[in-house]
Amino acid sequence: MNPYLKLAIALVVYVAVGHKILRKAFRNIKNGQVFDENFLMVVATFGALAMGEYLEAISVMVLYRIGEYFQDKAVAKSRRSIADLMDIRPDYANIEGENGELQQADPEDVEVGTVITIKPGERVPLDGIIEEGESRLDTAALTGESMPRTVEEGDEVYSGTINLNGLLKVRVTKSCDESTATRILELVEEAAENKGKAEQFITRFARFYTPIVCACALLLAVIPSLATGNWATWVHRALIFLVVSCPCALVISVPLSFFAGIGGASSKGVLIKGGNYLEALAKADTMVFDKTGTLTKGVFSVVAIHPEQVTEDELLDLAAAAESYSDHPISHSLAQAYQTRAQKEIDRNRVKDLEEHSGKGIVANVDGKHVACGNARLMEQEGVVCRECDTPGTIVHVAADGVYAGHIVLADVVKDDARSAIAALKSLGISRTVMLTGDKKEIAEHVANDLGLDAYYAEMMPQDKVAKVEELIASKGEGKIVAFAGDGINDAPVLSRADVGIAMGSMGSAAAVEAADIVLMNDKPSDVALAVRIARKTMRIIYENIGFSIGIKVLVLILAAFGYANMWLAIFADVGVCMLAILNAMRALRIE
Repeated sequence: MNPYLKLAIALVVYVAVGHKILRKAFRNIKNGQVFDENFLMVVATFGALAMGEYLEAISVMVLYRIGEYFQDKAVAKSRRSIADLMDIRPDYANIEGENGELQQADPEDVEVGTVITIKPGERVPLDGIIEEGESRLDTAALTGESMPRTVEEGDEVYSGTINLNGLLKVRVTKSCDESTATRILELVEEAAENKGKAEQFITRFARFYTPIVCACALLLAVIPSLATGNWATWVHRALIFLVVSCPCALVISVPLSFFAGIGGASSKGVLIKGGNYLEALAKADTMVFDKTGTLTKGVFSVVAIHPEQVTEDELLDLAAAAESYSDHPISHSLAQAYQTRAQKEIDRNRVKDLEEHSGKGIVANVDGKHVACGNARLMEQEGVVCRECDTPGTIVHVAADGVYAGHIVLADVVKDDARSAIAALKSLGISRTVMLTGDKKEIAEHVANDLGLDAYYAEMMPQDKVAKVEELIASKGEGKIVAFAGDGINDAPVLSRADVGIAMGSMGSAAAVEAADIVLMNDKPSDVALAVRIARKTMRIIYENIGFSIGIKVLVLILAAFGYANMWLAIFADVGVCMLAILNAMRALRIE
């Protein structure tokens, strides 16, 4: 073939295949951003064309474009897991008009206090409380949980969940900007702005690396050529050196790994606010927990009934009836226990002459009996001798007509998965698990021993918790991280102070979620272990990609400099390594 025709055909194919890379390279040069992977590819392929290696120049572009295709597919897949979250943002809210017909309104225009109607199959548009109706909600988009949650009148519902079967009328409690769905989307969107140290290193690395390898390639082409006069050989080696040196595997795979890790975590209800927090959590050595609402359910439950002179049912009946008019959490717990056992509501008509003694308990006439229900100080006031109890918890003593009838023990119940969560953390290598609580020492000791915690600190105010976390941070070894998990508004200062703050549950306080670095959409302690596992898996993949990419690069660069690497090996060291690193990074999306 005529050499000029051959060159013309090669240029047409070359431009057709590599026009995007050419356009990027020249645009970046125009903007002053010369040294990047596009520049390296253009220089290397131009050199190959100049030397008559048309097939090699076109092949480099083809394989690089294939690599870009796989990169784009990988990014698109990881983005989809986060883009799926965007579906939780509802398009409309149903508001009942004057004639009873439903009118669709923009959720942003709905004011707090408005009653909205949510039909079966519709997404809940705004946070609120159910005024009428009952249903089951699909909360998977928020929590990652597949099991629907049953809700009824008086229960809270959260935007982004799906109403499965019943018609609900909900009074809006939060504006669109403050709703759960909006908060989640904001957290995910902000995550990309917070880079981890590994990601920052790669960004800086690429900035300095590219001009250095370009200078090395130039020296490799010029100095030996001047010494030997064999320009063709050494320029060819320099071009291979340039192709090999392209840092795309590192530049692409490390940020992609962070992105995939954060995206995969979000699909399981673990929202990580940035790569820096993911990286820090992977190094966590000490895990500190708040007790109430984090390791325990945060509500009083009857754990023991110890009667004297009466049966268990009779003792609970007297206590629940006496407490039936009180709004105290203990009263509600007694009422709940009574309803569960008796399968009926308390008849308040049985109760007369009720008198509440602040800080002691209640005295009332129940079924004609003088009933005293409260703590030991109330029994002492009534002249009744009460018995001690070894069961940890809050003791409610009951006396009827001056005779001690027994006592009921109430306690904050440990969450179902709390024990397995602590065990899972220890299996992951967390060396120390600590609990901080404002509760009494004996209750804290019981919970800590029950869960297998390494240490606990009781009767602590919020400022005491901050001081204790600071003490733990000061005493930890170099490179060790102290993480804190809590859910209440009083936990916000500690969440901010810890190396990594983990807010428990979308149902946690807004202050806690705002102060935290990681938000667990479920109230499960086991999700803390899941978050640690996700972080460590992601960082392991990142270090694998860094080591693999740099190792192969260095090896082939040395071979290229001494003439033992051809353009095909150079292409593998660039595009092949990049593709393998991308495929490895995608493993971070798969969360078991």
